[in-house]
Amino acid sequence: MTQTLDRPPVLFLSHGAPPLADDARWTSELSAWSRTYGKPKDILMVSAHWENAPVTLSATSRNPGLVYDFWGFPQKYYDVTYDAPQARELAGEVEKLVSTHGHHVERDEERGLDHGAYVPLVEMYPEADIPVLQMSMPTLDPQGLFNLGKRLAPLRDRGTLIVGSGFTTHNLRWFNPAGGPDTAPPSASSEFDHWAQETMEAGDIDSILDFLHKAPAAREAHPRSEHWAPLYVALGAAYESGDLHARTAIDGFWFGLSKRSWTLTGK
Repeated sequence: MTQTLDRPPVLFLSHGAPPLADDARWTSELSAWSRTYGKPKDILMVSAHWENAPVTLSATSRNPGLVYDFWGFPQKYYDVTYDAPQARELAGEVEKLVSTHGHHVERDEERGLDHGAYVPLVEMYPEADIPVLQMSMPTLDPQGLFNLGKRLAPLRDRGTLIVGSGFTTHNLRWFNPAGGPDTAPPSASSEFDHWAQETMEAGDIDSILDFLHKAPAAREAHPRSEHWAPLYVALGAAYESGDLHARTAIDGFWFGLSKRSWTLTGK
C-alpha cells in the first residue's frame, strides 16, 4: 500500500543508462520505491547530465521532447517517450526561491528531460501524469550545491518531490558489457559504496561534501564528480535543523557501478 505523506522526502537515485529498462530487478526496485511514499504534486529533477550556469530550468511552455544524450545504442532506446505535463507553477516557485538568494535563473524552452531524468521516471511513474521540471547544476562545488538545495527545501511543503539523479560510483572504465550486469564490482567501487553507506547513515554531511579527501578510492569511483554532485543538492533540500536521516532504498551493483540510492528526510 502506498504510504501517504503530506511532505515528500528527498531522493538521491543512481539512474542507470538507457539499458536500465532491460534490467528487471532494478526496474522493479525503482517501481517499488515510488510506492513507499505518497504521490507528489510535481517533481524537480537535478540530473548529472545537465551542467549549466546560471541555474537554468527546462521547458515549461511546451514539450520539446526528450534529450537522447547518448550515442551508439540500439534504436529502441531512442524511441522511448515520456510525455509528463509541464511544471509551470513549480518553475515559478523555483525561480522565487533561488533568485531571492542571489542566483540568476533562466529558462530554456528548447530543453526537455535528459536520460538522467526520464530513464528512472519511466520506471517510477510510468503513467507520466505528474508535472516534471528539470534544473541544471550551475557548479560542481559541493558547498555551493548544498546551499542551493537548502534554498529549495520549502518546495517540499507544497508537495514537490526533489530528486538528485546521479550514480554512487561512476567510472565507465569499469563497464564491461561482456561481464554482464551482475559481475563482481572492482574493489574501489565496493570500498566507496561501503563508505557512502556508513557516512550517509551517520548523517556526516561534512565528510560527504569533502568526499575527495575522506572517501576511499574517491578519484577512482568518480574520475569527475558530476554523478556524485546531485547528492549535494538533495542533501541540502533534506537537511533540517542540523539533522539528516538517510535510508538506503536500493543497493547492489550494475556492471561494477554502485546503484545505491537513498530516501532522505530530516530527523
